[in-house]
Order: sequence, then C-alpha cells, then structure tokens
Amino acid sequence: MKVDSSKALPLMEAFYTIQGEGFYTGHAAYFIRLAGCDVGCHWCDVKESWDENIHPVVSIEQLVNQAKQNANLVVVTGGEPLMWNLDTLTTALKSKGIQTNIETSGAYELSGTWDWICLSPKKTKLPTESVYKMAHELKCIIYNKHDFQFAEEQAAKVNAKAKLYLQVEWSKRHEMLPLVIEYVKNNPKWAISTQTHKYMDIP
Repeated sequence: MKVDSSKALPLMEAFYTIQGEGFYTGHAAYFIRLAGCDVGCHWCDVKESWDENIHPVVSIEQLVNQAKQNANLVVVTGGEPLMWNLDTLTTALKSKGIQTNIETSGAYELSGTWDWICLSPKKTKLPTESVYKMAHELKCIIYNKHDFQFAEEQAAKVNAKAKLYLQVEWSKRHEMLPLVIEYVKNNPKWAISTQTHKYMDIP
C-alpha cells in the first residue's frame, strides 16, 4: 500500500480505554492502532493488524479530531507503527495539547515527536539504534525461559534512563509468572508489567 503519511495513515482501530500495561498502567488513553506489521510474532494478539491493505486509510486530521474529543493522552500502536513516518501525526497531536506515547518493536527508524516511547523488542526483527537511544521504557515479553537472556541483551542496548519491565505473554502466564516473579526479586533493576486490562476485562 502506498500511503502519504504526511496526510493519512492506515488504521485498524481507534478507541478510548485504560492503558493496561507498562509505565502508564491505569491511565485513560486514546489508542490509535495503525495497520501494517512485518515483524511476525507468533504469539501476537492482533494479527489482524498485520495486513495494511485490508484497513482504511484515514486522514491525520480526522485521527487528531477524534482523539481530542476523547483524551489528552494518545498511545500510537500497531501493528508496527514505525513502518510509517509519524512526524505529521505527532506534530498535529501536540498542537492540540495531546501527550504522545508510542508502543513499538523498534524495528524501524524513529519518526515523530514523543513524550513517551515504550520499546518492546522482538527477536524476529531487532530494534534500530535510534529507538534504543530514545526509549523511555523497555518492555520485554516473557514467553519462555530463553526470553530472560534476550531481555538482558536488550537492556544492555537501551539508554541508561530507560525503565525496565518484564511482562508475561498472556497464554503462558500460569507457567511463566512464578519465574518472572523470582527473576525480578533476584534482579531488582527490572519491574513486572502486568496486562491489567485483561484481568479487568477492559477492551
């Protein structure tokens, strides 16, 4: 799909909810979930976002106007949102006094002006240096025991100020959560991120 990201972006969905995970857990936020992703996580819970060609292209003006009606905090996610240049979107959001947060695998170069960058790296396509350098938060998903090693490798690459989180992949929570708890107790530089929205049944 050819998209002029200075004017419009492919949108899977946009909705007002409570941020369920990471540093901003519990905050009201308007989510803009952009379509398109080639990272290919086998446990992804929004695989319907991967193909940008099946989702509508929505003008940035419309995205910003809808966000402003709902919240003063916007989380741009995907899919992989950095597949698209987000300079115009974030400039427009910030001109309305809206805080800009992003959740990204970091697989593409950073674009946009962000108040908070949550980097959630994936083994299939590692982050770019630009995202490692600017991330405010590193959130590593724990699906199996090897993911602890991967998390440490990623922690060594992000900037020193990034907050470090381990988050159990939802389908493995009963098996892996006890291991995450013990790991964080033994390695207190990490904190646990819990998908509270799933426990509370919040969309």
